[in-house]
Amino acid sequence: MAAAEAAVVSSSLIIDTAPVSEIAGTTAATAAAAVVAAAARTGAEPKVSKAAMATKLLSLSGVFAVHKPKGPTSAELLNRLKEKLLAEAGMPSPEWTKRKKQTLKIGHGGTLDSAARGVLVVGIGRGTKMLTSMLSGSKRYIAIGELGKATDTLDSTGKVTEEKPYDKITQEDIEGILQKFTGNIMQVPPLYSALKKDGQRLSTLMKRGEVVEAKPARPVTVYSISLQKFQPPFFTLELSSCASVLELTRTKQGPFTLEEHALPEDKWTIDDIAQSLQHCSSLLPADLALKKSKPEESNEQVLSCEYITLNETKGDDVIKTF
Repeated sequence: MAAAEAAVVSSSLIIDTAPVSEIAGTTAATAAAAVVAAAARTGAEPKVSKAAMATKLLSLSGVFAVHKPKGPTSAELLNRLKEKLLAEAGMPSPEWTKRKKQTLKIGHGGTLDSAARGVLVVGIGRGTKMLTSMLSGSKRYIAIGELGKATDTLDSTGKVTEEKPYDKITQEDIEGILQKFTGNIMQVPPLYSALKKDGQRLSTLMKRGEVVEAKPARPVTVYSISLQKFQPPFFTLELSSCASVLELTRTKQGPFTLEEHALPEDKWTIDDIAQSLQHCSSLLPADLALKKSKPEESNEQVLSCEYITLNETKGDDVIKTF
């Protein structure tokens, strides 16, 4: 009889999760795994319901990394990530509007300018509380500069303010001054930056034409600089000519690297992020490890989003919620 019943099982299996109280603390991920195993025995293709995915989304907690492309700001990228997760989970839906509300926190630690690309560390759930540690961690960049042109923003997005010849600058000239940029140095932050004055970015104030005073120099430690390639007018550091940054890529932030840990946009799914959280948890110091949370009293909750952004302003770090 059992064999006969198994023979008529549909080729598509839709799973809906019960409230946590009914499944005695079984997590959404465990329930989904059990369904996949059952589907494998019957030859069915598992199809997890939106409610199950929403429950799994609410359970995500930790720190992971995404690959930020050139173009969007860090905040815009976070919005894009949020929209993808909400769409996948089917949240919020009208049927949940009268039920208990639970906030899903999501934020990033360490702003990347819109013209830059690379590793952007993201915290989700209780992982947002770990983002401050990302600001104090080391970072690694690859910069490509262009000799002969200076811009008001110091990068390729600004207006050219000066042009000078560069034909006499050699690879040896560049390599000869690298030591000036290593060790403990005092660095004056550029006016076009994410640093803030009265709650507004300096770059925003500058674009409005407002007068902005330069922030005082602050200590920065540069562990090493190496010249990867020299093809005039392109180079990696500024010399006696004028120059601007053509490309900037952050290849490492804290323990997260661009090649190994940063999720490209096609991997911004609930399942891929859950796997990344598990993988990245081993990279964090023991004192930052997240403790296992107790099962929620009810699974009947609506998802809202809270955004947390940490600005890289030494001694003046700010957590913002939107």
